[in-house]
Amino acid sequence: MAVAAFSFVTTENLPIGLLSLIAGDLNTSVSSVGLLVTCYGLTVAVVSVPAAKLTLGIPRRILLIRILGIFLVATWISAAAPSYWVLLLARLLTSLSQAVFWAVVAPTVAGLFQPAVRGRILALTFSGASLGGVLGVPAATWIGQSSGWRIAFMALSGLTALALVVVILRLPDTDPEHNHASRGTDPDRRVYALVVSANALMVAGVFTTYTYLVAFLDEVSGFAARSITPMLLVYGAAGVLGGLAAGAASDRYPRLAFTAPSAVLVGALGGLYAFGEDKGAVIACVSLAGFACACVPIATQNRIMQVAPGSTDVASAGNSAAFNLGIASGALIGGVLVETADVRSVALVGAVLAAAALTLALIEPALPRRAPGGSPRTGECRAEG
Repeated sequence: MAVAAFSFVTTENLPIGLLSLIAGDLNTSVSSVGLLVTCYGLTVAVVSVPAAKLTLGIPRRILLIRILGIFLVATWISAAAPSYWVLLLARLLTSLSQAVFWAVVAPTVAGLFQPAVRGRILALTFSGASLGGVLGVPAATWIGQSSGWRIAFMALSGLTALALVVVILRLPDTDPEHNHASRGTDPDRRVYALVVSANALMVAGVFTTYTYLVAFLDEVSGFAARSITPMLLVYGAAGVLGGLAAGAASDRYPRLAFTAPSAVLVGALGGLYAFGEDKGAVIACVSLAGFACACVPIATQNRIMQVAPGSTDVASAGNSAAFNLGIASGALIGGVLVETADVRSVALVGAVLAAAALTLALIEPALPRRAPGGSPRTGECRAEG
């Protein structure tokens, strides 16, 4: 599943590094190629919950085989696309498969192991997504620039085929309705809504800044062009460490693991704004932001598995939709700020959004808990974890 997650994340962001190559080959504009990424994310955000509801009754092994099969075919079509519109349709098909994948992968994988190690299992699975951003996108960009963008898509199809074979051979048949991870262990609709909202705000804060991080490092911090790639690698490497830390912490301290990333992001993004000209401070802040950002999906998904008010598949789909909405809105907010203010302001607004997420995370323990039937629980002392 980690390999599949790696392929999905790399495929989603692949056009970013190959905008000019794809535009020139398909005789279209760079901005049109950029829409391949925007439309992809918006599609995932819109269809995640409906798709999860439609696939609730399908055994997970069969569903994942179909999802990865569609992904594989769509990647082949992308590689062979004779026109921009064929490539766009292939990307939309890929995004549909990704919407279902992120809805079901966490409950499916978590259901194969004991709840006590759920956080670590989710961290291992989501490590593929982190590595997709750290290694997958740069590697695919290098392949595309040296051998052609179509070869990059074909290389990703090879990884997808590997993941598909492993699922066919190794994933056991599981009934989604008889899986201990198919329902939340402590269901609460209001807490779920708060967690999803905090997730969207955290991601929006990150992407308000991250989308324009290269411009920030250049214009505000004064890093040389040759230093930009190492800085992005620092961000990604810190993210790998953050994912491992989030997995371990989520099993023992789920609320702390959910709250801490937003607090770190407030400090990191605020630090970028306040000390943007200090290269040492910027390196530290970028590292902290990368660490915290990787914690967000793992800690949030683990919390979703606890408080999901119904099916964890549908709850995970809602969380995925919120994540993608955060990406899209953050990039949009950052773009407006760069056009109307300056690139430094993206860090300040990112910190404000992270602070809003932190506020929601801190409110969550104070909410009166709801029993499955909907009535508040009273006179109950609840332990962490």
